Amino acid sequence: MKIIGLTGSIAAGKSTAARMCIQLGFWVHDADATVHQLLGPYGQAVPAVLGCFGDVGTLANGIDRKKLGQIVFSAPQKRKILENILHPLVYQERENFVAQARRHHQRAIILDVPLLFETGGDENCDAVICVWASDALRRQRALQRAAMTPQKFKDINAAQLSQAQKKRRADLWLATGQGKAYTRRQLTKYFVQQGLR
Repeated sequence: MKIIGLTGSIAAGKSTAARMCIQLGFWVHDADATVHQLLGPYGQAVPAVLGCFGDVGTLANGIDRKKLGQIVFSAPQKRKILENILHPLVYQERENFVAQARRHHQRAIILDVPLLFETGGDENCDAVICVWASDALRRQRALQRAAMTPQKFKDINAAQLSQAQKKRRADLWLATGQGKAYTRRQLTKYFVQQGLR
């Protein structure tokens, strides 16, 4: 079974590419969705996060991600503490997903991970697809999101590898700024070339 990583900088179009992969018949593990679950009501990570960061939510209601984000995105040491809580849990969930896919004899699966390179997750992948869009377009897309601010976008962007660094390490550089039809054609072409379509 081939394991393909899918990554990209904030607002580069990764979620759109992930949906396209699902439409093409691939199983996709969404690391962000796993984090939402871990931080949601009675989520597995909630007690540890409350213990480390205090008044950022409750066990019954889960973590207030906006409040937590304000704490961690501008403070690298605090962000590292959060990552040390979340990453092992996300990794375990992903391992369960991979094992299930093997049992179902999937030819290939997609691991949708925003910080794939930053966390060393690319070492567990046979190939990596990295989505890309211009900085101006990413900023425009990001600022349309609820609770996003120019400073928050800047902080999140600064915490990630640059697009140029990701490009050098990716097997496919998937442009998302030329319309969804173009992106889908490039993605489909790649899967055909890999013998997966």
